[in-house]
Amino acid sequence: MAERNWETIESGPHTYEDMLHPLQIKNYGKWKWHDRPRPGMLRHKAESGDELYTVRAATQRQVTIDTVRFFCDLADQYCAGFLRWTVRNNVEFMTDSREKADKLIEALNAAGHPVGGTGNSVTAVGHTQGWLHCDIPATDASGVNKSMMDNLYDEFIKEEMPNRVRLATSCCEINCGGQADIAVVVQHTRPPRIDHETLAATCSMPSTVARCPVAAIRPTTVNGKQSLMVVEEKCICCGACFGACPSMEINHPEHSKLAIWVGGKNSNPRSKPTNMKLVAYGLPNNPPRWPEVNAVVRKILMTYKEDARAWERMGEWIDRIGWKRFFEKTGLPFDEYMIDNYRHARTSFNQSAHVRF
Repeated sequence: MAERNWETIESGPHTYEDMLHPLQIKNYGKWKWHDRPRPGMLRHKAESGDELYTVRAATQRQVTIDTVRFFCDLADQYCAGFLRWTVRNNVEFMTDSREKADKLIEALNAAGHPVGGTGNSVTAVGHTQGWLHCDIPATDASGVNKSMMDNLYDEFIKEEMPNRVRLATSCCEINCGGQADIAVVVQHTRPPRIDHETLAATCSMPSTVARCPVAAIRPTTVNGKQSLMVVEEKCICCGACFGACPSMEINHPEHSKLAIWVGGKNSNPRSKPTNMKLVAYGLPNNPPRWPEVNAVVRKILMTYKEDARAWERMGEWIDRIGWKRFFEKTGLPFDEYMIDNYRHARTSFNQSAHVRF
């Protein structure tokens, strides 16, 4: 048997310690306090007396190589080469002096990257890939995101909200996205259109049938060919089948609308995580600026800003005033389609990380 003369090399991600700023490594676990000297800037004070400043700036998320190189040049100049991206694709720079942090902010603003998104403000939108990368979107979540943040620019660079506000957009109903204080989600309004001529050659029928969450897809024969059919009474128009079978087209410029959901929360402070609730639907999918969607989002956000108490998240504010007053204050219409009567697994879902005895 041949002697082994090599070593296994780990191919997974690097340890996070390799990415830490030298001051973070030096003072790890020995921080005394932190504060926000201004919106978009964090200051951490260590027991050793060291100060570490973090500057957060907005990006367009789908950045070019030139933009990445620009950020890296700033990091080399002011931050010993260290920077990171947040889960919402803000870019964060860490530096050891206030003077460097101020110069960094000047350079970012001059390049069109606003500094903010910390504290009680609107931070960058969590969104899906949209038309650029995804094969099943009914809208461009990236475009909706851009129009929303242009509309809410002042709420990003200032800290005037009752609490942090998380926004999200999704270009389909089934894949990406997540819970948010306000979310814009695609809403298909009719079942898929089936191309029976191409379906058998294009799609795996068992996989497509299994993909439907409500068992609305059935095998059938059309013009002597094996195909699929949809039981429209059961179909919830989610679009899951289209991801498995392109011959079951559901996207449509007129029949794919946008809906707005509110009150979602992932965090545990003060209250447990919550699911979002539908408050507006049937809004036009109207690129490139989506004015109807932005009008509703801004109305909800400004009402929350004016009426919520300090440190109330969107869902906590709604729980306090009640849904009836929410619709009265925002001026949004309410109908029977917004009644949440879903009860499946209500007792078995573990929605909270709170310790329970």
